Amino acid sequence: MQLFVNDLTVMDFSYLCHERGMVGESWIVDVILDGDLNEESMVQDFGKVKKNLKRLIDDYVDHKLLVPAEHPASVVINGHDETEVEVRFQCADHRQLMLRCPAEAYAFIYSDAVTKTSVGDYLKEIIATHLPDNVDNITLNLRTEVIDVPYYHYTHGLKKHDGNCQRIAHGHRSRIDLFVDDKLCQESQLYWATRWQDIYIATQEDVLEFSQRRITGQLDNEDEYWCFGYESSQGYFELIMPKSDCEVITTDSTVECLAQYVFEQQKQRFPNQKIKVIAYEGVGKGAMVAD
Repeated sequence: MQLFVNDLTVMDFSYLCHERGMVGESWIVDVILDGDLNEESMVQDFGKVKKNLKRLIDDYVDHKLLVPAEHPASVVINGHDETEVEVRFQCADHRQLMLRCPAEAYAFIYSDAVTKTSVGDYLKEIIATHLPDNVDNITLNLRTEVIDVPYYHYTHGLKKHDGNCQRIAHGHRSRIDLFVDDKLCQESQLYWATRWQDIYIATQEDVLEFSQRRITGQLDNEDEYWCFGYESSQGYFELIMPKSDCEVITTDSTVECLAQYVFEQQKQRFPNQKIKVIAYEGVGKGAMVAD
């Protein structure tokens, strides 16, 4: 007997890619359980499936940075007290990415690439130890939202958030709907999809001088990089990113602030026209700003 739950949850996270750098992503999770009927004539109660499996996925992947631990470009250094972990990663074009964060901000995927298969295997191994005796197997289907307009991948951190959004490197795969004089503007959608392709969106007040950083890795060309850092309720977070991969704004990077930022930028691009922005944060949620 098989029990299935579609759209169990959405995982919003970022991952390190040898070709692209740091990539924000959103994957929808479907699950199938194989097993015998229990004393309640069920494979498992739907309520328990949704609650327990979602909790495991949230704990182990959601709002984390996924690191391909077996890639030669990945370097992981544990702190003396193991509360902070430094990660260094070099892309194919020699861009360098470095982080120093609490250990729970990462998920280490034992593969040379972060893919739906490698992440599915990682989650399946974790979930398998939490399944009831009557369940023989679990199948995870990780998929992206079908988006038929231009979209972007972005990474950020929200230091004021009291939950996992405070982690400095988590992200989303997001569409954006832009209207000019009440008409959907495909040119604007393409403009922002290109401008924010695999972008890190940072807040100006989080910029650190390199002399202040705790990351121990060295750079040959510091002028080409930004260093960001902040203390929040989960601990200290620090990140070094190429300037070419960043957009630094004066506000926080909540979806509300990003919608307002895009709106103001669009008003500069189209000064005498009516503007509406619908900015998404991952799947099915976001913020709107309009004249």
